[in-house]
Amino acid sequence: MRSPLGRFHGRRPGLTAGSIASRYRAIHPGLLICLLIALATTFIADHYGGPTLLYALLFGMSLHFLSDHAACRPGIEFTATTVLRVGVALLGVRITYEQVEALGIGPVLLVVGAVVTVILAGLVFARWLGLSRDLGLLTGGAVAICGASAALALSAVMPRHANHERNTILTVVGVTTLSTLAMVTYPVVVGALGLPDTQAGVFLGATIHDVAQVVGAGYMISDEAGDVSTLVKLLRVAMLVPVVLAFMGFFRRHRGEGERGQAVMLPGFLVAFILLVLVNSLGWIPEATREGLSLISRWCLVAAIAALGVKTSFEKLVVVGWRPVLLMLLETGLLLVLVLGVVVYGGI
Repeated sequence: MRSPLGRFHGRRPGLTAGSIASRYRAIHPGLLICLLIALATTFIADHYGGPTLLYALLFGMSLHFLSDHAACRPGIEFTATTVLRVGVALLGVRITYEQVEALGIGPVLLVVGAVVTVILAGLVFARWLGLSRDLGLLTGGAVAICGASAALALSAVMPRHANHERNTILTVVGVTTLSTLAMVTYPVVVGALGLPDTQAGVFLGATIHDVAQVVGAGYMISDEAGDVSTLVKLLRVAMLVPVVLAFMGFFRRHRGEGERGQAVMLPGFLVAFILLVLVNSLGWIPEATREGLSLISRWCLVAAIAALGVKTSFEKLVVVGWRPVLLMLLETGLLLVLVLGVVVYGGI
């Protein structure tokens, strides 16, 4: 007979060494596959150029057959969820309050206004194109904030449905491709307009979707433009927190009546993100540790993208059609026009 005192022994049944080992054995085949894809695509991107996240996604999609393999499925799912949340949480080590304060009020207001406008426009554009509300919000948030990373973070708190993962993959592919094109073309726009380095940095940081492409485009122009564009981009990354909270509240109000009595809890990865920003702002994270955590975050996001790719087939994307592509083009165009108008005519 089980001892009635067993529950007071301080050990939870799900956290024993044996259960942890069993859990690892279940997930390690799929997890290792995603890590190998991350290693391969990072090597290719570092040595031959190009966007690592897009490579990881395409490589993963080419291995879609593994998602139906019983030994691989648990690890792929673990990487697409838990590893993803770890990567998003660790983005907090890249942001401090001082960085935001150093920009001044103008770029801050520009970023906040642009984020809100593009997300709301995503809803309008999606309705106009006959697409779902969720896809409009997801693409709008990804375009407005930080590309693939924002798409993954927002997707994690949005309600699950039949097209949830397909929408996430579409958004990641779209914003990564558009971000890569912007990295090449936007510096040409800066040169044609003759923008000074500070204004050029604000423009690039406020319009290009992914962090890596912002850095690449900024330092193509000058060190000053690169520094400013990176700070503006990190300010957009910081907008993940209020936007995720807003998404949680929005979807909470639109759930069924039977769920309205449940408490709304912040997801653990968002709490960790906020805490890391606070700790980093206080200067408690050494530079070497910050760089290490940032690198881990990058690897987690690449592996998570690979896992999402493995879970999605080309056939599912082909049947979607041209409208989601047009949706992201419209959102990107709106962001470009809005920021460029403020930078050129607003004196930022």
